[in-house]
Amino acid sequence: MPNIKSAKKRVLVSQAKAMRNKAARSALKTDIKKFEAAVAEGDRSEADIAYKAAVTAVDKAVARGLLHRNNAANKKSKMTIKLNKLA
Repeated sequence: MPNIKSAKKRVLVSQAKAMRNKAARSALKTDIKKFEAAVAEGDRSEADIAYKAAVTAVDKAVARGLLHRNNAANKKSKMTIKLNKLA
């Protein structure tokens, strides 16, 4: 445990940020899993709704710095391919 006041604050702030990032990452994974489940069922209308939510979540994750933009592009591309195969 740090002795200096500013170092103590940094520990607390970094813990809070880590918790926030963990929650955001979990929400992103949940949105992607919902899309995958809709595709697995073969329900096009449900998959469309889930796709839009998942792509928005991926874009927000990039803006927050949770994902690299190339990783996000890869995820969105794979989701788009799966969605187009349903048609």
